[in-house]
Amino acid sequence: MIAAYVNLEVRRVLRDVGFTVFGIGTPVLMYLLFTNLGTDAGADSGSWRTTAMIGMAAYGALGAALSVGTGVAEDKGTGWLRQLRVTPMSPRQVVIGRAATGSVVVLPAVAAVLAAGGLVNDVRLAPWQWAATALVLWLGALPFTLLGIGNGYRLTAQTTGTVNVVCNLALSIVGRLWFPVELFPDWLRTVSDLTPTHRFAELGQGVAAGGPLPLAATAVVAGWTLLFGTYAVLSYRRSSRKV
Repeated sequence: MIAAYVNLEVRRVLRDVGFTVFGIGTPVLMYLLFTNLGTDAGADSGSWRTTAMIGMAAYGALGAALSVGTGVAEDKGTGWLRQLRVTPMSPRQVVIGRAATGSVVVLPAVAAVLAAGGLVNDVRLAPWQWAATALVLWLGALPFTLLGIGNGYRLTAQTTGTVNVVCNLALSIVGRLWFPVELFPDWLRTVSDLTPTHRFAELGQGVAAGGPLPLAATAVVAGWTLLFGTYAVLSYRRSSRKV
């Protein structure tokens, strides 16, 4: 039953033109602009383009993951949650199904930015590094999917959209997805180290550099996944009592 539910939700999301344009096109456009406007072709330009590629792929994954929550909030208004309540699925299974949907729709955003890096910006990685980077960014987006789901179940559709945009911008900026760490003051670097977005991008950068997964980053992302997962389940249970 969960597989059928995920299949239905994935088809609904991928048919959304807005998701294709903004969820996939915007990260690619930002990546190409950031790395090609006013950038000198110096010795470190290749390194910067690779780092920026990981950051923008992470940003694309973040936006795609959070967008799942907006769909959840809209479902409350159409009565879809009432239909789910009469199915045999438990609250945990419903949240798992939505999280699986988010994992699928994250893939196009990640793949598009990585393709731009390799085809347009001449980023060079070994085949296994491309595959491992895509895999890590795909799996690492799970906590953001759960955050979006929790917002969707807890808030109205309009409020969810606004909150998810705020979360997207705040986590992207503070998590260093847009700007290098050298531009941050010391206190903000300390805060950034604790954010799931910075550690999420760090996982991808570690793999792209040919090294193992950073243990600290893995632990931080796992902790946020547990926290946001609990938030999503509690939000669903609270929403179910109101519809």
